[in-house]
Amino acid sequence: MRALLIALLILAIGAGAASADLPSQATAFEKSRSAIGAVLPSMSFKDISAKDVALGDFRGRPLLISLIYTGCTDACPAMIENLYPAVKLAQETLGAGRFSVITIGFDAEHDSPDRMRSFARSRGVDLPDWHFLSADSGTIDKLSELIGFEILPSAGGFDHSAQITVADANGRIYRHVYGGAFSPQAIVEPLMDLVYGRERPLTSLDSLIGKVKLFCTVYNPNTGRYYFNYSLFIGIAIGLACLLLVLAWLIREFRRTAAPPEGHV
Repeated sequence: MRALLIALLILAIGAGAASADLPSQATAFEKSRSAIGAVLPSMSFKDISAKDVALGDFRGRPLLISLIYTGCTDACPAMIENLYPAVKLAQETLGAGRFSVITIGFDAEHDSPDRMRSFARSRGVDLPDWHFLSADSGTIDKLSELIGFEILPSAGGFDHSAQITVADANGRIYRHVYGGAFSPQAIVEPLMDLVYGRERPLTSLDSLIGKVKLFCTVYNPNTGRYYFNYSLFIGIAIGLACLLLVLAWLIREFRRTAAPPEGHV
């Protein structure tokens, strides 16, 4: 039930570690990376109440996608436990309703809506806009292929990628976050990019405000929170004040030197 911690595998490859498994692991990473930019179709799932949910229902705002299986006793619970504080921080930073999270059970035979509900409760997931979903094997195979998520049956359950996928409001894959353990910033910052519009052109007042929020919202490692840094505006105000003072002095000097001496016409 180990996860293929791809971020660690890259370090191993870069260090020249020799392993018979490395080619397949490197291939899994390349497959995952190649999925960035793909647009997810509107596939169908069941929520914990066994109601139909379409992937298209989450369009209109960024989406975090994680795949787990409820029979896992180590990697999957650890990933969700690491994801929880990151999602909570992102909701506090960006505001309620700015993005959605879905966790999908990929063991189609066992990950029923009831099992997914129990898994969510056992992990203490109680945040809004976080949905636990089930699907049939065909849907799971299609989704995992689209996002580059590797699933391999094993004696103890499954070997699988440790990956969280970040998609934009149009369902386009923007980034993957790898590993079972990650910093909250690894989740919050790509969401900030999408919510505040890092890649959107300055075509309106809203887009300008988004750019300002993006570049002025910074992380404080001492508090573990993001805050809006007003120092940029203070610096601009001081700079403008200095510029105006210099300009006023130049105008005064120009007028003084240009004026004719007293007693001359």
